[in-house]
Amino acid sequence: MITVHHLNNSRSQRILWMLEELAQPYEIKRYQRDPKTMLAPETLRNVHPLGKSPVITDGALTVAESGVIIDYLAHTYGDKSALPAPGSQQWIDYNYWLHYAEGSLMPFLLLRLVFEKIKTSPMPFFAKPIAKGIADKTGKQFIDPQLNNHLDFIEAHLGKNQWFLGDEISAADFQMSFPLEAALARGIVGRNRPNIANYVKRYQARPAYQRALEKGGEYDYA
Repeated sequence: MITVHHLNNSRSQRILWMLEELAQPYEIKRYQRDPKTMLAPETLRNVHPLGKSPVITDGALTVAESGVIIDYLAHTYGDKSALPAPGSQQWIDYNYWLHYAEGSLMPFLLLRLVFEKIKTSPMPFFAKPIAKGIADKTGKQFIDPQLNNHLDFIEAHLGKNQWFLGDEISAADFQMSFPLEAALARGIVGRNRPNIANYVKRYQARPAYQRALEKGGEYDYA
């Protein structure tokens, strides 16, 4: 039996969605963020030394990192005939989106979140304008241009494709779901990127996604 070590408001929600799409039995072990730090509890370190979510256990196996988990589930429990043929362009695209979500897109979303928090964090009154100035300048000159470039790239891709690999949903869509719905929920996507907004609404309306929400509990990005 697969066990999903599930942290509220985290990337592990997309693992629940994938398992629902696969109709694969699983159980959930829940963990709650610290209300002050918003970090995962120390008890997650009993599952994996980094204490991060998602992590799954499947028999004697422990699998961490969203991309690895998704790839493992696709090859172990998915329809093998639906997986891209190794060496094909679709196989390359599949692996590209698995790595792109966390390797290219998420770093800029996290940077934006960190610098926005800097502007509202407690500090001496005389330091606030300095911190705000640095945060605003970093956002304007570095973070926002890079983030806009990535979102425009995705918007154009989804203008030509219903799903990330074409006409059929794939494991690449599970991996890309978290950064896109986070960007949409935080108002970063904007009205000028309707393809991203419609894509997120399309997969969030799927019965399997709704079942995953019911089982996963608190999730602010849906």
